Amino acid sequence: MDNRNQMGKNKDGVIFPVAPNLSEMSDAYLKFIEEVKAEIQRQRISVVLNANSSMICLYWNIGRAILKKQEEEGWGAKVIDRMAKDIKGAFPEMSGFSPRNIKYMRKFAESWPDFEIVQRVVAQIPWRTNRMLLDKLDSMESRIWYANKAIENGWSSNVLDLQIQGGLMERSGRSVNNFPAALPPADSDMVNQVFKDPYLFDFLGTDMPRREVEIERQLTEHIQSFLLELGQGFAFVGRQVHLEVGGDDFYIDLLFYHLKLRCYVVIELKACDFEPGFISQLNMYQNVVNDVLRHPDDQPTIGLLLVKGKNETVVEYSLAGYKNPIGVAEWKNQIAKALPEELRSSLPSIEEIEKELE
Repeated sequence: MDNRNQMGKNKDGVIFPVAPNLSEMSDAYLKFIEEVKAEIQRQRISVVLNANSSMICLYWNIGRAILKKQEEEGWGAKVIDRMAKDIKGAFPEMSGFSPRNIKYMRKFAESWPDFEIVQRVVAQIPWRTNRMLLDKLDSMESRIWYANKAIENGWSSNVLDLQIQGGLMERSGRSVNNFPAALPPADSDMVNQVFKDPYLFDFLGTDMPRREVEIERQLTEHIQSFLLELGQGFAFVGRQVHLEVGGDDFYIDLLFYHLKLRCYVVIELKACDFEPGFISQLNMYQNVVNDVLRHPDDQPTIGLLLVKGKNETVVEYSLAGYKNPIGVAEWKNQIAKALPEELRSSLPSIEEIEKELE
């Protein structure tokens, strides 16, 4: 009898296919499990020599084999429990073949049907990180994007989790800027991907300061978290960096150097909404840094203005005509985002609290 054609009927008379039990598929299963064991045996030397990549590819092959057999033979989910027991019996010293992990292998192969992408991208990150991508993200596009970022930045699974929670993909390359007009096309595209909008300062906690100088102080006190939010390549130079211009004193809020872009990055931080005059001030700072600090081999200094809010049309008009590359983005403290929307909307604003106290 062909196991794939067995049918059953429920109490309402509806006919449905019945998955064969393990005893009925013993011959096919025994042949299949021997093939899986042989594949594991073939890969053991490679796993030792190139542990992560070979292991990920092995897991994909096993997951793919399970999918194929379930499709061809109609096997149910119970086959995974039996596989875990048989593989453990054949290779007692090897870990990673629990029923739960084998189910992940099946999902992994199902989510990545193209083995070339597996080899080129996801085999380069740890299995735990791959499992997180499967659990946290729904689309192949977003999984590939975060996998590439994890490789590029050397993120642990915990750091990757924070970046996914913070919606890094949606924020990257989103600042309002004049990069296409101020930089060559190839440089403009690369610089644009370095910056984002908004920047999240959740690490500052719920007691959010409202004056620029206090925000700067807290950012430098949390410099490791701040650098993580800025992204790879930023090196901190200083806070309130003194510039003397024609006998007058000026102070850059935060000065960084970007190791990949090979340029200084001037960051001006405002505890208020965007105003057109902010661009002029930032542009002057960039001119002075280009003249005084910039090495002949450095690229032009980039300006980043961080504001509490902005009208994008006003920003675009304000940037028109400036030759220095400038980006404008918002900064946010989104601790309250964990609250339900109905509670969030009922919370009083800072202004309302101050008015009540007065």
